[in-house]
Amino acid sequence: MATDPRIDAYIDRQADLARPILTWLRARVHAACTEVDESIKWGMPFFSYGGRPLANMAAFKAHAGFGFWNRDQTATGKEGEAMGQYGRITSLTDFPDAAAMEAQIRSVIALIESGVVPRRAATVPKAEAEIPAALAKALVRDPAAVAAFDAFPLSCRREYCEWIAEAKRDATRDKRVAEAIAWIRDGKRRNWKYERG
Repeated sequence: MATDPRIDAYIDRQADLARPILTWLRARVHAACTEVDESIKWGMPFFSYGGRPLANMAAFKAHAGFGFWNRDQTATGKEGEAMGQYGRITSLTDFPDAAAMEAQIRSVIALIESGVVPRRAATVPKAEAEIPAALAKALVRDPAAVAAFDAFPLSCRREYCEWIAEAKRDATRDKRVAEAIAWIRDGKRRNWKYERG
């Protein structure tokens, strides 16, 4: 059984409530599949099998969480209460017994082996942002800025529009419009100062 010392460190620094839960979960995963790989992803313990995501667990202030990557095929009825399929886990009684938990883990591994890929809801693209009147007026007067603005991706145009629309005072709005036109004319995105170049 290969273990990652970073997970040991993660478990050791958690609250008294979470440590036994995380330790038990980790043991169940390894008991169900000796070939499981563990690592830290997104700041939490993560398990994978055959290079494919299996499950993750995490500790919070007053509870723990555990979830399978194939969440559509592993419903428990507590989805949406907290991270994962088991809701807010506050004790080991929130799980089935060890044998049933290991059987559930093996069933998810069987899904992975069969090639089942988790289905995620399709993301709906956001609509074009409404161009604030002050920005539209300034763009009309600057053909170079219009060309650059039209060439920007939708998200970049939206950032400029939202930034200007959020101004509470006319003076702030006018200052932002002036800065935006200068940056847009130069082909700079709204947060160009923070981009790596």
